[in-house]
Amino acid sequence: MREYSLPLRVYIEDTDAGGIVYYVNYLKFMERARTEWMRAAGYGKTAIFSHDSMFVVTETAVKYLKPATLDDELVVTAAVSSVRGVGITFEQSVRRGSDILCQGTVQVACVDRQSLKPRRIPADMRAQLQNGE
Repeated sequence: MREYSLPLRVYIEDTDAGGIVYYVNYLKFMERARTEWMRAAGYGKTAIFSHDSMFVVTETAVKYLKPATLDDELVVTAAVSSVRGVGITFEQSVRRGSDILCQGTVQVACVDRQSLKPRRIPADMRAQLQNGE
């Protein structure tokens, strides 16, 4: 599947005392884009849970380039850059118009919902993700 884009607006709850988006909220925005990317690929939370699986974030690397402020209209992107046995790596960005405000890499791992131990990504899901559908 190609890059997924999620439009969103900055609300006052997203900002800090200085009036700019609090840095951790960019990670929340990225989470939303990854979740919607998976849903668009046919793997919303219910579908993933039906495999007795879930995904957890194992690593993030984020660069903050420019601030977003109250009422900004942003676009958050998510694209899969690699799929391995238990993990998926996403390349993500937050943009305002043509400006890149934040960009990063997020790695997630598939785990068993009960034991929380790593498990291979279900074969059908892995095949679809690797084929870029």
